[in-house]
Amino acid sequence: MASPSNESLDVAASDFEALTEEFTKFEEQNKLYVEQQEKIYASQNKQLKDLAHHNYRLRQISDSLRKQKPTSTEDKAKIEKLQEEITTRKSQLTDIANTLPRRNNLYLRTVLGDLNLSLMSKAQRFQYKDEYEHFKLVVTMISAVLSFCNLFLFKYRFMDAAFHFLLVWYYCTLTIREGILRANGSKIQAWWVAHHYITTFLTGVLVTWPETPIYQAFRNQFYYFSFYLGLVQVLQYRYQHGQLYKLKALGERSTGMDITIEGFHSWMFRGLGFLLPFLFGGYFFQLYNAYTLWNLSKDPRCREWQVAVCAVAFFVLFLGNVITTLGIVLKKVHQRRGGKGSTGDLQRQKST
Repeated sequence: MASPSNESLDVAASDFEALTEEFTKFEEQNKLYVEQQEKIYASQNKQLKDLAHHNYRLRQISDSLRKQKPTSTEDKAKIEKLQEEITTRKSQLTDIANTLPRRNNLYLRTVLGDLNLSLMSKAQRFQYKDEYEHFKLVVTMISAVLSFCNLFLFKYRFMDAAFHFLLVWYYCTLTIREGILRANGSKIQAWWVAHHYITTFLTGVLVTWPETPIYQAFRNQFYYFSFYLGLVQVLQYRYQHGQLYKLKALGERSTGMDITIEGFHSWMFRGLGFLLPFLFGGYFFQLYNAYTLWNLSKDPRCREWQVAVCAVAFFVLFLGNVITTLGIVLKKVHQRRGGKGSTGDLQRQKST
């Protein structure tokens, strides 16, 4: 009669033998996966070369057409038709380029090196975008809570420094994540990209600002601003996230890679009256910060270079935010009054 220990040993040996058979199949599947990956890599390289070839040939043809001087109406019509077809082809090539790896911009190359950051599947892109949105929401809520605590509960310099370091880390991380999103099809207006670079610089300057009477004179105002900004950004996230969901459900956003931003996008025109007052409240708070800091920089007690630099940075942020937002609003109002409506917007959005 076999002892219980021998029976357990036999069961373990039998289980391992069965697992070995499964492992053999798994190993074969892994080899096939590696082979497919190598084929995909080779195919990507070929596609990139073909894409470069088509773009080069289109530029040649476009240059040739620009040099043409039509001598008849028929020639003129033929040139116009070719130019329209070239424009369509360029749009098609852009769509193809969005499915292929692309070289990182200078900022990403400096920070991460020349890595391939393209996410090849839509599922990966959407997952990364959702993680980005969740990251923004969580850190924004934390910054709002810390602003409140530093304003009403804590008056310690090390708590101020911790908050400033949080902002530096947050905006540095945000610029990297947005660079990856842009490399994977997210359409982010140039100003909002620049906005985060400027804010990263501004928060970096705040970290170096020593505790002086001038610092204390601006401290509470900065925390009121940070608390208000945190609340507005949470409100924006809820509003924009809902708008994106509705537009995607209606089929009016083709890429699915749009993200929430600190400002205003053309697709956000619905519900305009709800969001704009909060946005402009934040913008004019930036202007007020710039005004306060500029006056403090003229105070005889002021010896810190950070004061004037922060004043200029806040003013640039105010100016860029207001000009960009007003430009989008006026453009949308003009389009609606001109009867160009949502159909034209939808066509343009689907071509991007």
